[in-house]
Amino acid sequence: MPTRNTRFVPCILSCLLFLLSLTGCDALPAILNTGTSTPTSSSQSSLNVWTKAATGIEIRTEDWKSEGNNEDRITILRLDPHHIHLSIGYQPQLPLSLNEWMKQTHALAVINGGYFNDKNQPTGLLVANGQAHGASYQGFGGMLSVNVQGRLELRALYNQPYDPDNEQIQQATQSSPMLVLNGQRASFNANAASERRTVVAQDKQGRLLLIVSPKEAFSLDELADLLVSSDLSIQTALNLDGGASTGMYVRAGNQNVTVDSVTTLPIVIIIK
Repeated sequence: MPTRNTRFVPCILSCLLFLLSLTGCDALPAILNTGTSTPTSSSQSSLNVWTKAATGIEIRTEDWKSEGNNEDRITILRLDPHHIHLSIGYQPQLPLSLNEWMKQTHALAVINGGYFNDKNQPTGLLVANGQAHGASYQGFGGMLSVNVQGRLELRALYNQPYDPDNEQIQQATQSSPMLVLNGQRASFNANAASERRTVVAQDKQGRLLLIVSPKEAFSLDELADLLVSSDLSIQTALNLDGGASTGMYVRAGNQNVTVDSVTTLPIVIIIK
């Protein structure tokens, strides 16, 4: 008479064959991201190496570590202003996920913009395709803008205030604080909380940098120090809305970057 162990062998083999058949036809359940868990971050770009994604568009990932030993793998998108078109997306009545923004705009890249309130309205000035919303910050913060001639500019508002009578702005988003000015760390007051971070910067060659830190790794002070000490040759840098808003999507050439935001976004920066 067969022993108990030998009778179990056919059963075990049958179970294994059944599981393998399920795997082969995608019948095993998938793990779904509901938007309430920790956001995912993925990038195909090489570590510490600029990878060309399209004309005027390069991607790089780097491991940054602060003096307080906080660490994160950041994604940097470097853009030549002569080869890209930048616009601001604004939908206060229908905020979208970054994935939905990408599908709607067919962009090469989308990243979150400046701060907004509980009614999805900008806390500073926002200009989307020539239509202005909100009021400019006075004496603090900064602005990323594109004028009617297509000139892109990133500036501090305390020494270059917005002048609605003499400026023809087509696209703009404002945020705070400025992190780097004239290649030097800017002075600002901020708490020591570590958050997910989004930064827009210009380097000394005039290229635009979009930088995302997807983990709750750095305070604003740590981030400013890291920007100045990096090899990115940063001339000016502005903190954008972080925390639940931080996100970046890139679909350019064979380069795909996905950093999901936790919340839907009424304000985004669109790169085509």
